[in-house]
Formats: sequence, C-alpha cells, structure tokens
Amino acid sequence: MEILETEAAFKACVQEIQNTSGYKNPLAFGICRVDFGQLNSDKILQATYPHINWNENFGSAAIFIKSAQEQGYVVDFNADEVIIPVTLKFLEGCLNAFTPYADEAFGDAHKNIQMISALYNQVKERGMREGEFRLVILFNDVACTSVEGTYLKLYALSTSKAALRSLNLNGAFGALHNVAWSDGQPIELEWLRENEIELKFANEYPKIDFVDKFPRYLQHIIPANNTRVLDDSKVRFGAQLHAGTTIMPGASYVNFNAGTTGVSMVEGRISSSAVVGDGSDVGGGASILGVLSGTDGIPVTIGKNTLLGANSVTGIALGDGCIVDAGIAVLAGTKFAVDPQELAKIQEANPSATLNGSSFKGKDLVGLNGIHYRQDSTTGQLLIRRSTREVKLNADLH
Repeated sequence: MEILETEAAFKACVQEIQNTSGYKNPLAFGICRVDFGQLNSDKILQATYPHINWNENFGSAAIFIKSAQEQGYVVDFNADEVIIPVTLKFLEGCLNAFTPYADEAFGDAHKNIQMISALYNQVKERGMREGEFRLVILFNDVACTSVEGTYLKLYALSTSKAALRSLNLNGAFGALHNVAWSDGQPIELEWLRENEIELKFANEYPKIDFVDKFPRYLQHIIPANNTRVLDDSKVRFGAQLHAGTTIMPGASYVNFNAGTTGVSMVEGRISSSAVVGDGSDVGGGASILGVLSGTDGIPVTIGKNTLLGANSVTGIALGDGCIVDAGIAVLAGTKFAVDPQELAKIQEANPSATLNGSSFKGKDLVGLNGIHYRQDSTTGQLLIRRSTREVKLNADLH
C-alpha cells in the first residue's frame, strides 16, 4: 500500500475501499497473538488481543483488509469469520496508510496504529513464528467455531464493548481446548502426559495453577483504577466488571458472560449470565443461580441497590432496592406469605404489577422493586414485606 501523506488522502483511500463491490464493514476485528500446542503445533491454546474493535473504527478495518488483500489473502465478506496470518508486508502496508496519524498515536488515541507499530518493531527485531499473529474479523455474531473468534467475543464482554448476554456464545466450550495453566501460560495436557516422567525426574514439572478452557480475567484484562479483584481465581475471563466493583476473596466468584453493570460489592457467586446492578451487594457466600443451575434457563438480573444476605440463594430476577435475608432461598417455586398492609406498600412501589392474595410464589414476584424477603424466626415461615431501608455501599471502599 502506498504511503498516504495527508488525512484527506487517508479518508479518500478508505472511501475507495469501502465502495468496492461486495465490501462490508465488520462487526468486530483485531490482531491477536496465539499460543500453539507444545505437542500438536496446529492446536491453538489461547489468543491474546492487545486491542479489539467492536462495531467501531471502520477506517482501520478497511486498511487492514486492503493490506491483507495486497498480500494475496482473500477476504470473504459473505463468511461469518475470517482469520488471516499477519506478515511483515501486511504491517508495512498498514503503517504506510496510517502515516498521517502516526504522530498522534499515543495514550488513548489511535490504538490500532499503536498496535501495528508495536508489532512491526517487535517482528523486525525478533522475527515471528509462522502464523503466530493473526488478523481476526467477525462479520456476524454466530456460534463460536474458532479459538481466535471465541476469545475476541470474550474480550468484547470483559472490556464492556459488548453488553452482557448480548453475544452468541454457543459453541464456545467446543471451540476452546481444556489446558493446564501455569503462571498465565497454557500447557497442552497431552504434552504433559507424554513428558511427565522426564519432567519430574529432571525437577522441571511446571507448577499448574488450574485446568480449564477459560483463562482468568486478570490474565487478559486491566481493570479500571477503582476496581478491585482480591483473588485472581475468583473471576473468569469473559466476565464483565463495572468500574468501582470490588471482588472479595473467599466465597466470591464471577463466571463468564456475567458480572456487574455498576459499582457493586461481591462476596458471593455470580453464575453464568447473571447480572448485578449498580449499588448492589452480593453478601458473603450468597449465590445467584445461573441458567444451568435452577432458573429454567432464564438469566437472573439483580436490580440496583439490592442486598443479597450472606449464604442466600436467588434464582429469580429482583428489582431495585430489594433485600434477601441471610440464608433465604428465593426461587421460582418458593412460597412467601404477606399481610395486607405490607402488600399495599409493595403494590405502591410497583404500580404496574397486579398483586392479589396473602401468599405468592417467587415467580409471581419477578423483577418487583422494594421487597424484603425474610423468615419469621419463631415460626420459620417465609415472608415478604416492603423494604424499609436503602442499600448503600461505603463510598470510601469503592
């Protein structure tokens, strides 16, 4: 690609590329480094992206695609996913096109140019293994088929570029390989088995931190300055943590495609596809059920300023300002009694709901605001009443 000297020349080039017959802007794209299997060199164990683009930066996408085409690679715009090996010539072509913006590419500006420049310098200095770096383009959000495409989606979730529960993650477990993770690096299990005797006799057997298809969140994501994760094992990659969230050690856990949408305290479990709203507190050992663990496949949403008491279990959506007392299980079939006065107050807080009777199942209360779920300490009867206090987190801790 020729050197473009001015911004006008760059914009004209992008327009020309985008006007090409059949051209289509991608949904997402990025350049990743892949880790190969130690025994099976054609197996991809992990894909690391320094920067991803999600429904944005279409000018950079056009340049990437054009430079790849000039190296002889075919970009099928009718495909759902395209993966192209990155070459030095590809990088040079991109840098030529990005010339007008090169001096501005630092800090938060022009991340794609920073990425291309850093990779070009690294490759010039150290070289690269064939296929080690790859341009990955997603044109449609369909079921996952490759490690590279799956990781791109997990990055989109964990960087909050895509909303929780908005992506098609079907096939993710089939696309990813179960590997041993040692100090952040994936090791092929077959290689460990084949070399176990020699490694152990030589005292070179690696320290295995865990075995999983997913890495940990902090292996790939730099959280916001006011976000705290006190134990890296408590958050799986693909989780989403809003700025200001605190993940305590102990019984806490946040699965992939789950997390917080505001400032939250998490000392319990946020299972897959569960979402916790701003200002809410998931108490010690509390559990929000996932789509495969008792919710009939319905993802659970916890509203704003809601408190889940220690060791409580929640399997239905809760609205804003709710309280679940310690040890209480709020499930779709759980029955809760209510007296008329408290029911009237709950109705007032939820004017669009129709509430009649003296008892309700959890499924009748889905998404309602301002409910206190509790248990009579004398009779053991489960009760609901209008919540009388606002749940507030300690601002100094977040």
